[in-house]
Amino acid sequence: MDMVSSDKKKGILKIIQDDPWLKPYGDAITGRYQYAADREKILTGGKSLSEFADGYLYFGLHKTSEGWTFREWAPNATAIYLIGDFNHWEKREDFKLNRLKNGIWELNKPLNCMHHEELFKMFVEWKDGSGERIPAWAKRVVQDPNTYIFSAQIWEPDHPYTFKHKTFKPNTNPLLIYECHIGMAIEEERVGTYDEFRRNVLPRVTKAGYNALQIMAIQEHPYYGSFGYHVSGFFAPSSRFGTAEDLKRLIDEAHEMGIAVIMDLIQSHAVKNTVEGLGALDGTRNLYFEGEHPAWDSLCFNYKREEVIHFLLSNCKYWLEEFHFDGFRFDGVTSMLYRDHGIGTSFSNYEDYYNLNSNGDAICYLTLANKLIHEINPKAITIAEDVSGMPGIATPFKQGGIGFDYRLAMGIPDFWIKLIKESKDEQWKPTRIWWELTNRRTDEKTISYAESHDQALVGDKTIIFRLIDAEMYWHMMKEDTSFVVERGIALHKIIRLLTATTINGGYLNFMGNEFGHPEWVDFPRQGNGWSYKYARRQWSLADNSNLKYEYLGAFDRSLMKLMGKNKKLLKKGIIERCMNDGDLVMAYQRNDLIFVVNLHPYKSYTGYGMLVEKGSYKIILNTDSPQFGGFGLINESIEHFTQKGLEKNTELEWLKLYIPARTAFVLKKQ
Repeated sequence: MDMVSSDKKKGILKIIQDDPWLKPYGDAITGRYQYAADREKILTGGKSLSEFADGYLYFGLHKTSEGWTFREWAPNATAIYLIGDFNHWEKREDFKLNRLKNGIWELNKPLNCMHHEELFKMFVEWKDGSGERIPAWAKRVVQDPNTYIFSAQIWEPDHPYTFKHKTFKPNTNPLLIYECHIGMAIEEERVGTYDEFRRNVLPRVTKAGYNALQIMAIQEHPYYGSFGYHVSGFFAPSSRFGTAEDLKRLIDEAHEMGIAVIMDLIQSHAVKNTVEGLGALDGTRNLYFEGEHPAWDSLCFNYKREEVIHFLLSNCKYWLEEFHFDGFRFDGVTSMLYRDHGIGTSFSNYEDYYNLNSNGDAICYLTLANKLIHEINPKAITIAEDVSGMPGIATPFKQGGIGFDYRLAMGIPDFWIKLIKESKDEQWKPTRIWWELTNRRTDEKTISYAESHDQALVGDKTIIFRLIDAEMYWHMMKEDTSFVVERGIALHKIIRLLTATTINGGYLNFMGNEFGHPEWVDFPRQGNGWSYKYARRQWSLADNSNLKYEYLGAFDRSLMKLMGKNKKLLKKGIIERCMNDGDLVMAYQRNDLIFVVNLHPYKSYTGYGMLVEKGSYKIILNTDSPQFGGFGLINESIEHFTQKGLEKNTELEWLKLYIPARTAFVLKKQ
């Protein structure tokens, strides 16, 4: 009997069976698994997780045929009043909530007492204090343009949006993600809207060949410059971009175009604000939280508390059910997994993942969240933003994992930046690049990317701007000649081709980077004079046929088309065909495609040989093509035939190619 069969008989979880290095930590992994299973039973009382996560249908303000009902959980409060436009913002006894069991408060009012679009808040009293608060479950929060004060708003339109597409199945073969931000998706120096994105950007995404959106900053946040990561209203789509109806229509039309919509979900922390957010909602700092994040100036959720789990799981269900999001990218997962939030830990061995620094309650919550999401929608997509590499993040729960579908390959963009900043072109060694692009757990799917929004934030630069820098201001006209620009464009294409074609699940691009958007991202703040100059996308650069940005956009479209058409690309693993650090040449095979890259800055090779499967091959994508800003040094019409060599005990034959310097191309077996 082999060891795997023996392990199965002993009931050992599959994640431990598949990775012998995890066996010393088997008790910890099994303990996490059992804790999540037991916690689910206790929380649900034998019901489903979906039934448990119905909080948004109970708490908050609801309109029924009989009137209005408002409920809030605030156990430390001694009295709560609703104040708003409907009672002239006065604390009145007829708008005082009644205290129920378990710290829950309730108010019932007739239909004629409140109306659509009226503003309101809670006035909460507690021992030794009182204050205005926005309800935790508020579904719309707006900011007064003159006073800048935030208030909840009643949102019950006469004609709520009705989805045309009730069901949608995301295309994940492969998953090609277009990461975006609604507010900065316009060229003008202001905040864009859901409606403008739907009309102007969705068609661009479709044309570009991506099959999924990942939308940032949906949950309401007081400070626009936080990029949406300091959330105050967890159930409120940000009103600075428009209404809930506008967002629903955007998602519905994306589905009509075959595009999945993933939400950047923030549940790792919350803004510290007390008036706008959950901080001290009932006068205490520990209602939802257990301390402050040492690096983010925010509050950390208490994942051990049942009411917090109920709040956060209900939040997941709310966005899936009410807005038809197709899944979530969970932000700040590393911060959740560890009690020190992963700060200063190297994560160099398995011991770092299985010790008292691990936050078992947060791990349990993430496990339950993934179970819930896939219970509601088995086709939903969940992505973990984790830099630590904890085993099992993207492994199914039944195998002993946390249950995410994908993990972000966060080391790849860091590697590219480090390589560009610190290495000469002659030091771009294929074996080093290969290791960084393919070093991952075989039992997990990952999302690879060369750069996301993170790499372009103020103080940093986009890859293309790092490669070309100030020359972009003067030499991006097609008729201009610049060695710096030519080098930058060539490497930009190669970096994206290498990153995209070595994926193990999916690929991500931040909006605008597909055509080499220049400079960086910087939101309006006091330090830049509240400027929107770098919080926008200059689409006109890509649309101008006189500029070289058009070359990069055309190449990315062709690359995404290649990825989308070759459905079997991920079915088989990647096979190395050539890794030569001396020549700076690398080649690898996926299914019937061979990818050839020459990273050498000035050496071209004639008759360069590599052993491949017998047959004939033709080029289907070439970074050096004139339509992509290349020099057109390769005759793409040639059919390349393999030749027998002197090697024995192999069915492989020699494929001999002309490979120009700083060029990558893709060959398809005929």
